[in-house]
Amino acid sequence: MTDITESALRKAGFDVSERCCSRPSCFDMVARRKFQLAFIKTHENIGNVSVRDALELKMLSKHLSAVPLLIGEKSHHKLMEDDTIYSRYGIYAVTPMTLEEIILHGRNPLVDATPGGYYVRLDGEKIRKKRQSLELSVGKLAEMTGISRRTLYGYEKGKVKASISAAYNLEYALGVPLVQEIDVFQPPPEQDTGFLSKAKLLLSTHHCLRVVERKLSRLNVFVAHVKRAPFDFIANSKKEHVNIVGGVASRKEPNLEKRVEEIISVSKVIDAQPVLITEKENAKNDHIKCIDRKELEKIDNLRQLRELL
Repeated sequence: MTDITESALRKAGFDVSERCCSRPSCFDMVARRKFQLAFIKTHENIGNVSVRDALELKMLSKHLSAVPLLIGEKSHHKLMEDDTIYSRYGIYAVTPMTLEEIILHGRNPLVDATPGGYYVRLDGEKIRKKRQSLELSVGKLAEMTGISRRTLYGYEKGKVKASISAAYNLEYALGVPLVQEIDVFQPPPEQDTGFLSKAKLLLSTHHCLRVVERKLSRLNVFVAHVKRAPFDFIANSKKEHVNIVGGVASRKEPNLEKRVEEIISVSKVIDAQPVLITEKENAKNDHIKCIDRKELEKIDNLRQLRELL
């Protein structure tokens, strides 16, 4: 499934990072096409995606102006339908076939699968304008379609999703298409308002990362520690044009070279500066900027930070 997903993305003209497999990661790859940027996780059963992975995936996407996206084949014990949107912890999920239809042919799904059934999103303003142009009251339209007045008001205000049968009845009565496409590159409304606030749990207990967090935060640069990714932290400030994807080099880390390759690859796709923080003076890597922890501790302003980068 990961092969199919990567192949479809490349065929559709996306720049795709190397697969992130040097250590457990909340995403498999990052993909960009013009203004579309996504952190993508493939999983045979999206019901098995953990809350920890979802939390980090959403946090990364939010702060790097990207969208999180799951690609799967099952949702718990059921096969996922093509041309249908699913979700896991507020992250959109689609089948590989649906992804291909979206990125290769521009055909976005119409149906939203929820625990309560299959629903569609209606253009409430279009319903209201067409109803008024036909000189229909809400009560009359309710009588014609078998839909309650309260539900019709909900449709017009965009607060209620419609069953497929209700949408069909409305479209037949009003004579216009009303169902809206679902764009997976526009993140869904955040339903759990406390979800991202849990990112505080991601604060590091690693001494070197604490130094990074403390120092960059004092420079008014946002810093977040990431536990399940090839990198260890992200740091950005749109105002100061700082965008860093950083790793911390552990002593005698056997897989460091592979991890560095993935950090660099992800950084290229998201247009960020890859950095490796070391705890050994004069540590060098020919492919990534290395900064000694003690050197980082000495900086007092953003100018000095930029000089280090």
